[in-house]
Formats: sequence, C-alpha cells, structure tokens
Amino acid sequence: MKKNKKLKLFTTTIIGGQYRGRKIEIPAIHTTRGSKSILKESLFNTLQFDLIDKNFVELFSGSGSIGLEALSRGAGACYFIEYNPDAYRILEENAKKLDPSRCHLFYGDSFEKFPLVQEILKRSSQKSYFYFDPPFSTRDGMDEIYDKTIAMIESIDPDICEMAIVEHMTKLDLPPNIGTLTFVKRKKFGRSSLSYYRPKEEV
Repeated sequence: MKKNKKLKLFTTTIIGGQYRGRKIEIPAIHTTRGSKSILKESLFNTLQFDLIDKNFVELFSGSGSIGLEALSRGAGACYFIEYNPDAYRILEENAKKLDPSRCHLFYGDSFEKFPLVQEILKRSSQKSYFYFDPPFSTRDGMDEIYDKTIAMIESIDPDICEMAIVEHMTKLDLPPNIGTLTFVKRKKFGRSSLSYYRPKEEV
C-alpha cells in the first residue's frame, strides 16, 4: 500500500505467548479501534491451549491486534481481512514484525472476501476460529452492519469451524442460533461484549 500521508499511530502490546511484550501499531482512524486489553485477555483465557495449531480468522481486522495475539499463542495460521488502505498498510508492517509466513492478508471488504477465505480453509487439515469485530453501527453508514455480519456467520461451514466469536455493542442482543452455530456464552466489558458460538453438534 502507498504511504501517501502521515498517520497518527498508537501502540499496543502482545500480552502472551511467543511474542509477548512485542509492540504493534494501531492507526488512529475512525474505522479501527483497539480491543480493550481486559477483553483481549478474557478472550485468550477462554481459548487457551485449544488454539494451538488451529487457524484463526480475523474479519474487519484493522491492524490485526487480535489475530496477531492468536499467532503469538500458537495458532497455526492466521487470516486477516481489512478494507481500509491505511489500516491494511499497518497490518502488513505488524505481521512482518512477528511471523509473516503464518500470516495471510487479504485487502478488501470482509463480506466480499470471506467466501474466498472459507474455500482456502476447507483445504486445511485444521479447524478454524473466526473472530468478527464489525465497526459499531452507531457510525454513519453502518446501520446494517450487524445484519450483514450475522448473514456472513450463517454462511460458515460447520465442518471447518471450531468456534465463532463476535465483538459487538453490549446493548445488542445476538440470536441464540446463527446458521449451524449455537450460542455458548457472553461476556461484557462496558460498551463492548464478546459472544461465543460453536457448531451445534459440539455444544
């Protein structure tokens, strides 16, 4: 991506695993937000060693802070989809700092690129974790974001899915079942919440 303007950048730290303590960058643009450290810590306390060697897919990935944390904690391969060119450029730089050989980056709209990523995952011998962090719908032009995200989750092939996690506004109640996935638990962190889903036969 072209470096055509100077961005204001924040840094966050990998909090566990092989790359613990490494700094990665987050651009200060309205389409990205860094996940709270307490939320991130709770997420990976839930996943723990189940994540090792599995695929991890971060939709709406921004600068990749969740997926790169998964990489540090033993995920076999991580897939990132991001459409903002500035965020994507930072994502590229962050991946290079850790292990680019295990990072697969896709530039474009998450809704459009997701079928391609699923087809790639179907050729993998490992199941996948899917992390959805759509821009909060309070932003202009984002009114239908959760409806579109739910439709995307409905398309997940249960044969390749270990778990789907949605980071969303706490005031939003997601359905108990989305496609072939069923709700497992929810944890709240102020304005943000995490909702966990698994294929029904595994619950």
